[in-house]
Amino acid sequence: MVGDSFYKGAGFDFSNHIRNTYLQEKGLPLPKATSTGTTIVGCLYKDGVVLGADTRATEGNIVADKNCEKIHYISDNIRCCGAGTAADTEFTTALISSQMELHALSTGRTPRVVTAMTMLKQMLFKYQGHIGAALVLGGVDTTGAHLFTVAPHGSTDKLPYVTMGSGSLAAMAVFESSWRPNMERQEALNLVVTAISAGIFNDLGSGSNVDACVITKDHTETLRNYRRPNERAQKENTYKFRRGTTAWTKESVRSFVVDETTTPMAPPVTVGGDAMDIS
Repeated sequence: MVGDSFYKGAGFDFSNHIRNTYLQEKGLPLPKATSTGTTIVGCLYKDGVVLGADTRATEGNIVADKNCEKIHYISDNIRCCGAGTAADTEFTTALISSQMELHALSTGRTPRVVTAMTMLKQMLFKYQGHIGAALVLGGVDTTGAHLFTVAPHGSTDKLPYVTMGSGSLAAMAVFESSWRPNMERQEALNLVVTAISAGIFNDLGSGSNVDACVITKDHTETLRNYRRPNERAQKENTYKFRRGTTAWTKESVRSFVVDETTTPMAPPVTVGGDAMDIS
């Protein structure tokens, strides 16, 4: 029989909060979570939804991962972009993905986007913002294409184009000036790439490459590293200095190959019929 502890352990556990507070008061530094200073966007177009994200994960002022995947799988027809704390976004979306699969098996129907949004907002609201997951949820179901934002405290929006993350203002400027209803696929994809690029080049927390995902009623296409705006270009000039340009005081050359001489072992000497080893 399963005990109560099994059910108490489901989801996120904050029972160590008192201990961590005590350690912090004693002057012991707490480990820092990896935060994705991020640009994530999404927009509706004529046949579905296009989602986009950058690929930089930061840890303070350090780039922890240059190619972090921020577009997470929810179901075949639904994807979710995550900004905030990398571990929170990954485990939150994975948890909802499993719940959506169980929901689909129990109902025998294709899961709806609004169902995923409701599960996400109820879970995040339960933890009162302690889970640092800001999400852009998009997908296509039997009722059409849908696009939502889910804030860390659980509030949601349903809009034709959305941005979240530290580079959201730069990306929103692109959408506000260029988005229009019923765009073609390539036009919407180019707009998403431009919006993510605006976040990459105007926000220090965003960077590296552009990931995109195109969702329609019949197909979901994941475009990993669709654009690489920060690839290192060939330098115009090369710098070759002739030997002797930089002076040095002394030069020492050592050989790391060890020369060894092997002496063969002498044959044993027989004394009184017994062999004696004299090596």
